[in-house]
Amino acid sequence: MLERFKVPKKDEVRVPIESLQEVIRAVFEKMGNSESDAIEASEVLAMTDLRGVETHGVSNMLRAYVSQYTSGQVNPTPNWRIERETPGTAVINADKGLGVVLGRRAMDIAIEKARNVGMGIVTMNNGAHLGAVGHFSMYAAQHDMVGMCATSAGRGVLPTFGAEGRFGTNPISIAAPANKEAPLLFDAATSQIAGNKFSLARRVGSDLLPGWISDEEGNPIMEETPVPGGEGVNYGSLLPMGGTRENGSHKGYGFLMIVDILCAFMSGSVPSVFDEEYFESGYKHYFAAYNIASFTDVDAFKNNMDQMLRTLRETPPEPGSERVLYPGLAEYEEEQDRRANGTPLHTEVIGWFEEICNELDIPHLQTM
Repeated sequence: MLERFKVPKKDEVRVPIESLQEVIRAVFEKMGNSESDAIEASEVLAMTDLRGVETHGVSNMLRAYVSQYTSGQVNPTPNWRIERETPGTAVINADKGLGVVLGRRAMDIAIEKARNVGMGIVTMNNGAHLGAVGHFSMYAAQHDMVGMCATSAGRGVLPTFGAEGRFGTNPISIAAPANKEAPLLFDAATSQIAGNKFSLARRVGSDLLPGWISDEEGNPIMEETPVPGGEGVNYGSLLPMGGTRENGSHKGYGFLMIVDILCAFMSGSVPSVFDEEYFESGYKHYFAAYNIASFTDVDAFKNNMDQMLRTLRETPPEPGSERVLYPGLAEYEEEQDRRANGTPLHTEVIGWFEEICNELDIPHLQTM
């Protein structure tokens, strides 16, 4: 997470993870979820905040989920079902169930298939928001698998040279276990930034950097600019990863399309580029597990991962930088700190929790 998106110290309130998880669970139960589903959702959201991925944690997403449950957009008691299946694959109709509740079940199916035939791929259609896709890839890695997860929904990202949005931010994640080193976890939107970073930037008072978004005609904005949606601001859409053609936006554009193919077409659905009212056909997700033991010795794999990750971590840094990171290392370290010292929430988020806890008559957050 870039420093510009983090909660300023002056606005920070630390919350113990146990209290945060308890309140999340209580909110989901009040929204009509079963106790087990509410516990599942609380674990996904709490872990996301523990790892410092505030874009997809309670600060942004919990209030969005409350709104979606209240409006009927999301089904708290989905009759999810497998529509098509082979020994190595499955397609799930989520019945508008929330991905943070159903995602682990989909990855469990992929993991079991991978144990049997070497790899398992599960796609999901007619779903709702999945949260941080990296959570589910990491879940597979904890079972000695290489995990992959992606999700597709929305129309806020431009194709290269385009003037209208055609894609969601379409994140991809891959996780792989190591032995002594922190696991590798790559989790990134295929747009310049995740759309949820708009909310973080607005909350902490940061502008967006050059090359992140376009104006309303599709021209990349190449100077710092306020977040779209503020008073007097009328900007266009997010740009693909790379920003401009000269900086490689065609590569991000390609990844955006790949995610739509894997998540939408491979789940028997259609991507948002077809679907003007994309919420009607729901979010589409992709879960894959590769059983390491089917390809190589697990201990040898993990030892080789250790050597690669350690070599990267020990690479001499450029002038002005403290060290070299690899994907997942900073999040691993953040988790250790937040388990010990609490999760930092913005005072505005704390205020929202006060309101929703009063409204739903549930226990309030404890603070440190």
